[in-house]
Amino acid sequence: MDDVKVLMIDDDELIARSTSEYFNIVGVKTAYVTSYDAAVEFLDKQEVSLLLLDINLGDKSGFDLCKKIRENYDMPILFISARTSDDDVLIALNIGGDDYIKKPYTLNILLAKVKAVLDRYEKAREAARNAATDGKEKTKALSADSRILIREDLYLDTATHKLIDHGNQEELRAMEYKLLLYLLENAGRVITRDELLDNVWEDENTCDGTITVHIRHIREKIESDPKNPEIIKTAYGVGYMVEEKR
Repeated sequence: MDDVKVLMIDDDELIARSTSEYFNIVGVKTAYVTSYDAAVEFLDKQEVSLLLLDINLGDKSGFDLCKKIRENYDMPILFISARTSDDDVLIALNIGGDDYIKKPYTLNILLAKVKAVLDRYEKAREAARNAATDGKEKTKALSADSRILIREDLYLDTATHKLIDHGNQEELRAMEYKLLLYLLENAGRVITRDELLDNVWEDENTCDGTITVHIRHIREKIESDPKNPEIIKTAYGVGYMVEEKR
């Protein structure tokens, strides 16, 4: 298939086929496979923008497949599973999943989430391509207005969606960028978890553990000591806060 946007990997062929057919009807070109090996073979031959990945893949695991995919690809991976334990959610997010959606799901809600993630991902890729066109010279010439100061010599660049640390660029995944940007733009006040779910994820089906994992990943990139954060502080039982720069 040419120009496939979404690949669904699920050993339940009925679910995989019906979801793919619905997505195709509404204009999101989607293919599906039902096994670990078929997914690896498909990705070797075809570029894909987003994966919908089940955990249970017959005698193999979607967790293992996610780890393998992350060795070579950076497209968003949304886990879809009937397994609902917090441990499964945390494993999925820690090994490279971007979100965790619990079955059963509603097709139109799943479609809305996929479209939103695809839009963010493709805009980030376009920005990265534009930045790479002019190489390092363009990076040096970026307007100061596109950079938000996080701490000394560390900026969030809103033009490239990357961290600039002492002049070096570091990649952020799409949701990491959106979450960090929201916290920085609302510096000086506590942002509740509900507010983050409403305004960053915009999805009632996203679980609370998703926020915790993404905050930890961001801290690992911006904090001198992620276990004792000085930039993104926890308001226990409420949410998070970035102190306002003076």
